[in-house]
Amino acid sequence: MNLAVDTPWLLTGLLLMLLPLFNSGMRSSPNAYLILLPADPVSTSLSWGLRLLAMSAIAALVLGMAGLHRTEHSIERIGHGAHIVLLLDRSNSMDNSFAGRAPNGGEESKASAARRLLTDFVKQRQSDLIGIAEYSTAPLFVMPLTENKQAVQAAIAATATPALAYTHVSKGLGMALSFFQQQSVTGSRVVLLVSDGAAAIDPDSEQKLREWFKQQQIGLYWIFLRTANSPGIYDQPDDPRDDNAQAMPELYLHKFFSSLGIPYQAYQAESPDALKQAIADINRLENLPLHYLERLPKRDLTGECYGLASALLLILLAVKFCEVRL
Repeated sequence: MNLAVDTPWLLTGLLLMLLPLFNSGMRSSPNAYLILLPADPVSTSLSWGLRLLAMSAIAALVLGMAGLHRTEHSIERIGHGAHIVLLLDRSNSMDNSFAGRAPNGGEESKASAARRLLTDFVKQRQSDLIGIAEYSTAPLFVMPLTENKQAVQAAIAATATPALAYTHVSKGLGMALSFFQQQSVTGSRVVLLVSDGAAAIDPDSEQKLREWFKQQQIGLYWIFLRTANSPGIYDQPDDPRDDNAQAMPELYLHKFFSSLGIPYQAYQAESPDALKQAIADINRLENLPLHYLERLPKRDLTGECYGLASALLLILLAVKFCEVRL
């Protein structure tokens, strides 16, 4: 049960539990002919039952004063889901709409649409461990992998701050992969990248990412929020001179992800509805058996102790009032 107390020395008061064994608390009435009466098992059982109630009341009071509590502990759970790290792009362009301008009227920014749909996604993933990271010029740690869905939803809502600067996707991916270093390999392990742009990755970072993805057995989903009239991840250059990572970073980032040798799926969303469909598809795919540890916080049990003691004392008091005085 993982039980503990705040003030151990008060447990010496449990010795008072022995008092009811020597004194029933009832008035005794001497009777010279009592020995002539046959044995009464009912009365004997009732007498010992009242003694046990008194001992329990004393124990409950002492444990309450000692500060009885259940310590923090973990319970192994088995469900269907995945270990998922949400990696969110926080560059300036994410605060624009899919039309490439500041939202006005009924328009919704790409970042707002992503927050809304990811919040719904988290609500449906009851058995997942979910973590959150962001990136712009530098990676931002938001929430470690946790089964606490309320905390994850609050972390997603907290990303509604003004966007930062530019896109440095390799640093963001490196931080997302670090979330899995202390996690046992069970179920699916996935990075869900949500961005509206890309950047060239230097050769050293490419090599490290290749090693980390394979070593930790992590899959990758990329939801590319394409702005109207901007290059997509499948577009080919019209001019051969533009066939490079600097001119077409989205295309080359997609090629790099495809060459990792890991489970990889890209989605090109050009509207909130397309983004919703991509997230629904991921929700359907990542549903494998999953073992995980649910961490339960410390729980104060003094209220239960005092409540039990009060109930037992009321019973004993009622019995005392029923005592016949001779």
